[in-house]
Amino acid sequence: MTTPVSPQTPGAEINATAPDHVTRREAFAFWLKLGCISFGGPAGQIAIMHKELVERRRWISERRFLHALNFCMLLPGPEAQQLATYIGWLLHRTWGGVVAGALFVLPSLFILIGLSWLYMAYGQQPVVAGLFYGIKPAVIAIVLHAAYRIGGRTLHNPWLWAIALASFTAIFALSVPFPLIVGSAAVAGYIGGRLAPRHFEAGGHAGAKPSYGPALIDDDTPTPAHARFRWSRLLRVAVAGAILWTVPMAVLWAICGWDHVFTQMAWFFTKAALLTFGGAYAVLPYVYQGAVTHYGWLSPTQMIDGLALGETTPGPLIMVVAFVAFVGAYGVAPFGTDAGFAAGALAATLVTWFSFLPSFLFILGGGPFVESTHGERRFTAPLTGITAAVVGVIFSLALFFGYHVLWPAGFAGAFDVIAAGIALLAGLALFVFKRSVLEVIAVAALAGLGLRLLTA
Repeated sequence: MTTPVSPQTPGAEINATAPDHVTRREAFAFWLKLGCISFGGPAGQIAIMHKELVERRRWISERRFLHALNFCMLLPGPEAQQLATYIGWLLHRTWGGVVAGALFVLPSLFILIGLSWLYMAYGQQPVVAGLFYGIKPAVIAIVLHAAYRIGGRTLHNPWLWAIALASFTAIFALSVPFPLIVGSAAVAGYIGGRLAPRHFEAGGHAGAKPSYGPALIDDDTPTPAHARFRWSRLLRVAVAGAILWTVPMAVLWAICGWDHVFTQMAWFFTKAALLTFGGAYAVLPYVYQGAVTHYGWLSPTQMIDGLALGETTPGPLIMVVAFVAFVGAYGVAPFGTDAGFAAGALAATLVTWFSFLPSFLFILGGGPFVESTHGERRFTAPLTGITAAVVGVIFSLALFFGYHVLWPAGFAGAFDVIAAGIALLAGLALFVFKRSVLEVIAVAALAGLGLRLLTA
C-alpha cells in the first residue's frame, strides 16, 4: 500500500513508493489511448506523455524522460512518436517499442484515410468548411499552451533562456536551417556544461527532484539488460531494417515498375523521412516541392487543406503525407476511376510505412547507446541545450501557424476577428480553466460550424 507524503506543490498528492510493474495489457491500453487523443502537434503530444507517464502514472522519471526526449529531438522524424517508441521499448523490449510507436500512428492513419475520402467527395460542403473554421484557431492556443508547459519544465535559468531566445530569433527572423540550430545548441550546451555545469543538468534545477514521487524507471534505476549496448544487437537491427525497406520496395518495383505512382511515392517519402529534422514543418517545403511542383500529385490548395487536416487530427503532423498520398493516388486512379478509394488507401498505407520505418530503426538501434549516457554530463549537457533551443522553435511555429489562420490573405488582407476570438477563448479554456485538448477541439469545431451555418 502506498503512503502519501507531503507534496511540494499545494493540492498535489505524492506516492512514496514506485509502481511495481507495468503489464503489457496496461501499456497497450495506454498507447492506444495516446494515439487517439494526441492532438496539438509534437508539443501537445509530448506534454500529454509527460503528464501521464511522469506525473500521473510514474512509469518513468522526469530526468529519464527528458534524456530520451533530447535524443529524439536529434533525430530526423516525428519526435513525439519516437519518444513513445523509446519509452515502450524501455518498458517492454522490442515488442513494447513497436507497439507504442505503431499505435501512435495507426489511429491517425485510419482517420486520415476516412477524412481524405470525405474531403475528395464532399470537401466543399458548408459543414466540413465550418468545422475547419473553428478548429484551426483553437490549434493555435493548443500549441502555445503545450509550448508553455515544455518551456516551464526546461528553461530553469538564464543560460537556457538565452539559447531558446537565440533559436527563436534564428528560425523566425533569420530563417536559419533547423539542423544548424540543433548543432549550434549542442555546442552551446557542451560549452555551458563545462563553464556552468549545474545549469545544464538534465531534468531541471541543479539536481532537484521533481515532486511527482518515485518512478518505475527512476533516475538511479539500472539500465535493463535488453537496453544495454551491444554491437551484435545493433547489427541485427540494421539488417532487419534493410530487409523491411528493401523487400516492399523491390515488390513495388517488380509489380508496378519504377515510374509507377506507388513506387515513386515510396521512394520520395523515404527521402523525406530522412530530412524531417525539427518536425513536420521543417520538411513541408520539400514535400510541397516534390508532391505539388515536381510530381503534380495534388494542387497547392489541396496541400494547404491537408496541412489543416494534419493539425486537427491526432498523431504526428507529418501524417499529412498520408493525405498527400491518398489525394495523389485518388487523382491518378491507377486501379480505374471507380476505385479511387482503394488506390488512395493503399498509397496512404505505403507512404506511412516508408515514412516511419526509419524512426523505429533509429530508436531500437540507438536507444541502448542513449541509455548508457543518461548519467554523464558530457552527453547530457549538449542535449539539454538542444531541448532549450527546440522550445524557441516551437514558439516560432505557433506564431507561424497563427499568422496563416488570423490573416488568411496575408498582412495586406483583413484580420479575422472571429478566428482570433475563438483562439482567445480556447486559450482561456486551456490556461485558466484547465480544460482538456479534446474538449477544446470539440467546442471550437461546433462553434465554427454554427458560425458558418448562420452566415451561409
